[in-house]
Amino acid sequence: MKKLLLGVVAMLLLSLAGPRPAHSETKEQWIELGARIHGAFGAFIPVGIRIGLDAKERLKADARGLSVTFYNGEKPPCPCVADGVMIATQASPGQGTLQISPEKAPPGVMEIIIVRNRRTGEGLKYTISDDWLPKILGWNKSEPLSRFDAAMAADGLFKSEPAP
Repeated sequence: MKKLLLGVVAMLLLSLAGPRPAHSETKEQWIELGARIHGAFGAFIPVGIRIGLDAKERLKADARGLSVTFYNGEKPPCPCVADGVMIATQASPGQGTLQISPEKAPPGVMEIIIVRNRRTGEGLKYTISDDWLPKILGWNKSEPLSRFDAAMAADGLFKSEPAP
């Protein structure tokens, strides 16, 4: 009876604290979440996760505290990276905090992602060069854990700078 009472009190306290942010702490959890949201865990999803986590840490934002604007390049893969950024930052089209711009990224750029702290306005601009497209596509030949590891370890995967 005492354990049941403690469990009920714990659940009540958690519910009073408000919604807890969704997050994943292991590679396997990121892979499962990415596959569920996107439909598969291709190599572009962990690229977005890496950018989203970097922005969240550097901009010191709480859950749902970031807004994201995504600019596709002229070449595929479409905004697959945006889904990774979305799950890492909890920005979403439904909240109006994730937008895919109708403007294209400049030639030679695969994608540009602008991430802003909604409270402070501070922002970062992430640029992925077209040079990375064949490398990232090559990661798809491996299994999801290797794709995740490759994206997290890729030196020079993106350039980041303060957003204009």
